[in-house]
Amino acid sequence: MIEFKEIRYKNFLSSGNQFTNITLNEHGTSVIIGKNGAGKSTILDALCFALFNKPFRKITKSQIVNSSNDKDCLVELEFSVHSTQYKIIRGIKPNRFIIERNGNKLNEDANAQDQQKSLEEQILKLNYKSFTQIVILGSASFVPFMQLSAPHRREVIEDLLDIRVFSTMSDILKEKVKGVRNRIQTLDLKKESVADKIIMQQNFIKSIEESGQEEISTKRQEVQNLEDEMEEYQTLVDNLLYDLKMKEERIKDYTDAGKTLRKLGTYKGKLQSKHTNSTKERDFFKDNVSCPTCTQTIQEDFRVNKIDQLEKTISGFTDNLQEIEDAISDAESREKQFISIQKEISNLSNEISQTNVRITGSRKQSSKLEQEIQTITTRLENRNSEHEKLSTYKASLKQVLADYGDLKENYEYFQEANILLKDDGVKSSIIKKYIPLINQQVNKYLQMMDFYINFTLDEEFNEKIESPIHDKFSYPSFSEGEKMRIDLALLFTWREIARMKNSVVTNLLIMDEVFDSSLDGLGTDEFLKIIRYVIKDANVFVISHKQDLVEKFNAILEFKKVKGFSILRGVDKTEQS
Repeated sequence: MIEFKEIRYKNFLSSGNQFTNITLNEHGTSVIIGKNGAGKSTILDALCFALFNKPFRKITKSQIVNSSNDKDCLVELEFSVHSTQYKIIRGIKPNRFIIERNGNKLNEDANAQDQQKSLEEQILKLNYKSFTQIVILGSASFVPFMQLSAPHRREVIEDLLDIRVFSTMSDILKEKVKGVRNRIQTLDLKKESVADKIIMQQNFIKSIEESGQEEISTKRQEVQNLEDEMEEYQTLVDNLLYDLKMKEERIKDYTDAGKTLRKLGTYKGKLQSKHTNSTKERDFFKDNVSCPTCTQTIQEDFRVNKIDQLEKTISGFTDNLQEIEDAISDAESREKQFISIQKEISNLSNEISQTNVRITGSRKQSSKLEQEIQTITTRLENRNSEHEKLSTYKASLKQVLADYGDLKENYEYFQEANILLKDDGVKSSIIKKYIPLINQQVNKYLQMMDFYINFTLDEEFNEKIESPIHDKFSYPSFSEGEKMRIDLALLFTWREIARMKNSVVTNLLIMDEVFDSSLDGLGTDEFLKIIRYVIKDANVFVISHKQDLVEKFNAILEFKKVKGFSILRGVDKTEQS
């Protein structure tokens, strides 16, 4: 369990040069009050900055430092993980990042990036996204679980179920697989190269030991055949080029068909609109003898004349539309001709290209044969040295095959392991086990808040919401108050799952302006009962503008602006009583 104990900050946003100290584990429920801009939400920014080097709200790092003092911005956060005590010190102007464990500095020689990675993966065992889903429910910069993308939803679930280690193992294994695959590819190329050399050498020796002249004669015949073939291909290309030229001339007569069709379509749309408007106007005068708006009677002569005029107008539009339809039909026929000829041109071009490729291939093959003839001619008398070269190639291939076999075995092992570590492997099995429990918990908390819907997440973390009113509903369809209830139910569920798994359990829960807008419809007393029932052994902080909430909490933290700086006044109600 992560127990957050105390946070201290100075020259952070609107805080001055004196430390603002907030004890995080003293009271069950605390309310943070103050006017807008007094510094209520600064605790969220300071907490996230200390842990993840970025504020909770959309504030740049340059804006974090108090603009009046413009230096010595410092945040100190103390917490424990089980019995181990930690302290994080992070500052700007000057930049500082220190992690202490039981009073001793950690990783003093490591760079800031490595330190941050160690903090998230080894100490906290959660990242910014997961932290904000479990610890913070906010109304401004907070991104609810339901608004996260599927991959980010998965990150949160994996952190809760403590299975991110499989992702880390998968990443490491992927690098090993990549390395082995690259080596296998290299050996594949080498194997093919040596095998090709052996075949070539064997064939070469055979050609030498047999009748070299006969081989030369055969290859010369092959060269001749290739030349005849190239001549036939060239004749075919010439014929195809002529056909292509004819079709290119023919297609010119149809190039404007598409443009004409689009113009006619636009004109048809305008005519249809005018036809519709005139019809509506005619029907209006047919159906009404008085104005529906002012109730004034429409003169009968005017109405009859208007209807007659509109009938003629509609008839003219109808005739024009028919003419347009005929023109469109003709244009469509021309466009089909254009497309057909265009396809024929494309096919001819492809056939010409393929034939040219054949000519090039034949030419290369002919050139290769000429080289082979020359080689045979020059090496007819050098047979002994060629046998020694063949033995060298065979020995090289034997070694390559041995190395290839070892690597192939390792690669298959890594592949099998990687399949198990993928999202649809071990992790998917674990997630599948917990999905019913997650859905059960979410719906339990929704019912406790008098919100009777059926909320379910599938194994891909896509939601399905059924309500008594609608069979299918989506999160964006609900009101802000209903969305907040869903967000709260998920927050409670994540904390409950974390408690079950003992993965990222924490004492801290901060709710920013939950009571100020979205939950006005839910009684404060009822909601506080839910918090006390669900969040056991926790320290809950509620940030609010509502002064009438103070009597309902164990402690009050009031922020005020004094001479431009945020000042904290804390009240322990148990001490008052």
